[in-house]
Order: sequence, then structure tokens, then C-alpha cells
Amino acid sequence: MTSAAQARTLLERARWAARAYSDYDKAAVAAIVTAAADAGYAAAQRFAEAAVAETEMGVVEHKIIKNRACSRGIVEYYRDEDFVSPRIDAARKIVEIPRPAGVVLAITPTTNPVATVYFKVMLSLMTRNAVVVAPHPRAKRCSADAARVLAEAAVNAGAPDGIIQVIDEPSIPLVEAMMADERTDVIVATGGTGVVRAAYSSGNPALGVGPGNVPVFVDATADINAAAQRIVDSKAFDNSVLCTNESVLIVEESVAEKLRAALTRNGAYVLDRDEAALLREYMFPFGRLNTDVVGRDAAWIASQAGLRVTPKTRVLIAPFGLVVSEESLAHEKLSPVLGMTTVADTARGIRAAQAVVRIGGAGHSAAIHSENPSVIADFAAAVPVLRVSVNVGNSTGSAGLETNLAPSMTLGTGFVGRSSLGENLQPHNLLNWIRVAYNSDADVRMPNFAGVSPWRSPTGPVPEYPRPSNEWDTPPLPRHNGRAPTPSRTSEPSIDALRAELRRLVAEELAQLIKR
Repeated sequence: MTSAAQARTLLERARWAARAYSDYDKAAVAAIVTAAADAGYAAAQRFAEAAVAETEMGVVEHKIIKNRACSRGIVEYYRDEDFVSPRIDAARKIVEIPRPAGVVLAITPTTNPVATVYFKVMLSLMTRNAVVVAPHPRAKRCSADAARVLAEAAVNAGAPDGIIQVIDEPSIPLVEAMMADERTDVIVATGGTGVVRAAYSSGNPALGVGPGNVPVFVDATADINAAAQRIVDSKAFDNSVLCTNESVLIVEESVAEKLRAALTRNGAYVLDRDEAALLREYMFPFGRLNTDVVGRDAAWIASQAGLRVTPKTRVLIAPFGLVVSEESLAHEKLSPVLGMTTVADTARGIRAAQAVVRIGGAGHSAAIHSENPSVIADFAAAVPVLRVSVNVGNSTGSAGLETNLAPSMTLGTGFVGRSSLGENLQPHNLLNWIRVAYNSDADVRMPNFAGVSPWRSPTGPVPEYPRPSNEWDTPPLPRHNGRAPTPSRTSEPSIDALRAELRRLVAEELAQLIKR
């Protein structure tokens, strides 16, 4: 089967499921969402282990945390929000009815494979969308298995057949065909810059995110011991595969020595000038990041670079001078290696953070450890990012796991980062609202819409996608125009399946007549 044909097959089934699911009411959707979340939560450890084994990136214990946060955690966070029922504004005489996007093409990365699958599937189910998961080839097995676990739970809870699908053998031609197909209603792309740019160039609506390169500033008012612990914990979290991990540490000179000592006490190893040169040479041959280091632990990276550290070393701190593009250590590293530079005062610290973001990570995120609200406000206003974590590790802070930001595996970078999304991806990004607006004249009355909903709880068996008869072990049926009516899973075709097949045949005949 060609890539285009395979894309059509997956997306047509998803479109059918999306249409069926769009009629479900709040109670039915809640049951499906809860079932899928529970299934994902129960398998969090299994898939954390599978992801590390397949990708050789990250830390199992930390991936368990992310998998749980992106299953039951997501459901709990949005527990009191309703993405299904109409909203009524009696004062303004407006009724808003949610309209799902339809078919979501979810492109997921190799760095956070299962957590991102969980996250995008849960958001799609909450908003009555069908979702097709396109995993990274280096994480295809764990991603596909995770998607199937959620799909089985959703269908068993009453979701239409095909509401969650996954590409088992992803390829560039196949994903490009799916991105460009008119059956795709929105692309949610998480990955490298090339993937995101391809999504935006596909001709279909896309929500993409840019790369991170997070500056973290520690000023003289900060609680140095707390800042050191938070920075090391954040940088070591899942071996820094989250794009929110700190990349460059900027510290005021007056507290720099104290911070170095505190970092060391918390498991970091601060390199000297010669050691930093060795590390730079290994990590950035020819000026480009050696991707072998992505998601690997600090001791492994040090040994590959010819450095001797203890096995318990959690983070490597590499000092450098000026924050300029030519300095490799000022670029994103996606590993527990943190560049470090000192500045004379807060104004220079803010300018250094601006320089880090200019090198990469515009619109993404930054962090600051300070007790001075004026410095924090100046930092947030001056550094061109859309989320600033204060006195918390940025890996989990900007991702919403240790702050009250929306928990998310997909962080928009806004206009400055060339993204259509300027916030952490949330369910409301995957639906529109139909607005029913009455005459504003006070003499024109709007009736009471309380309790009115166009959606219903499904009755009877789970809607099943009509399939060709050759998928079943049943005797052949009389054929029409080279096709057979679809039998049920038993030896006799169901009436509903025959009707569905007949409607499809009529539609095909009409389409051929129009073409002629």
C-alpha cells in the first residue's frame, strides 16, 4: 500500500469515528476519558521502562511521573471544566455550542514518547475528537503500544471504533501525506524544528511548538541552597529530555562561589576550564550537537568525553565566558549538562538571558531564582519568552507539573517563536465554539436554554467502522461493482453494516458521476 493510500485509510476511519463521537454527551465522554486515563495510569511503569529501553533516553522513575501526570493527572486538572455542554450567557443573550476539530494528527517525539501520546490522546478524547498518533521512528514500539492500550479502554467504555489510531511503521512520506490530507482537521506537532515547519507548511491547520534553550538566572537575593537543589533536580529530571530543562545558568558574581559549592553538594560536578573544553569538543563536534548525548546520564557523558566523575554525579556544570552564538555551551543540549556564566549585576544578568534566547528558544521559557519582585518583573518583561518559572525547577515548572500552569507536553512559543500557539496546549485548543447570538434589543427575549443540549448518550453497541468483507473469516457475499457488503463479526452480516455499506456504495457512484 502506498503512503497516500495508507494515509487515506487511517484518516477515513478516524473521520468516521470523529463524526460518531461528536454526538456524545458529557456523561458518555467522561466515562470514556476516565477509562482511558485509568488504563494509561495502570501501564505507566510498563511504558516508562519500554520507552527507556527503546530510545535509550531518560530515567524510568521520572517517566513514570510524567506518564501518570499525563493520564489521571490531566483528567484531575480539568475535572471541573466542561468541553461538551453548551455555555449560556443570559446577560449577553449568547449561547455557545462546542464544535470539535474532528481528526487530530498527533505527531509525537522520541524524547517524551509515551507521555506525549497520553497527553494528546487525553486532550482529544476530552474534546470529542478522533486522534491518529504519528510516533517518532525511534520510539514507535512503545508509542504504538501505549496508543493501543488507550484505544482499547476507550472503545470498551463506549467510544466509536477507530477513535484512537496509531501508525505502526512511521515514515516521512506517510506522515507528510497525512499532514497534507484534507481529512486531517488539525495537526499537533511536537518535535524538531523541521517537523513543526512541515506541519505549518502542510496546508492544514497546525499547532506546533518551537525548541527550548532555557536561561536560568540566580541573583544575589536568592535562597542559594534552595536554588541549587532545584536546579540540579530539574536538570537531572529524566536526563533533561524535556525541552523545558535549564540550558544556561547565569549567576551574579557576588553569590557565584556560594552557588558552585551548593551545586556540588547536590550532586553536580563543576568542570574546570580544561575539562569544559574536552566536554565541548565531544558534545559539539563541528559546532553541532552530538545527539548521542540526548537523554543520557551525566556519568556516561563524562566518560565519553574523557572525564572522570563519580557514578553518582547527576549534572555536569560547564563554565564559559560570553553568551554568544559561537559558544556551543550556550546552545540547547537536551542532556544533564548545564552551561554556566557569571555577571556583575542583575541588569547584565537579564541581558545575558536575552542573549541565550536569541541563540535559540525564542518564546519558550526561562527561570529565575530571586526574592526581589522588581528584578523578577524586569526579567519577565525583557526576556522574550511566554512562561517564566520563579523559584522552581523549570523542567517541571514550565511544564505545569510543579506550578499551576496547565500541565502539558506541548508548549507554544507564540508569535516571537513563530508558533500559532502561545500557551501550554490545553483542551480548548482542539475545539471551536459556535456562537448563537440573539438580537441585543431588550424587547427581544431569549428563551431559557438551561439543560438544553444537542448531544445524547449513545445507546446500543459501540459504533463499529464498516470494513471490507475480506477482513473477516466468513463466506464471500454477493458482490456489487467489485465490492461486498460488510458482514459482522459473526457468520451473517448485520442490517446496520449492510445499510452502511449501501450508503457508501451510493456515495461512491455519485462521486464517479460528478467526475464524469
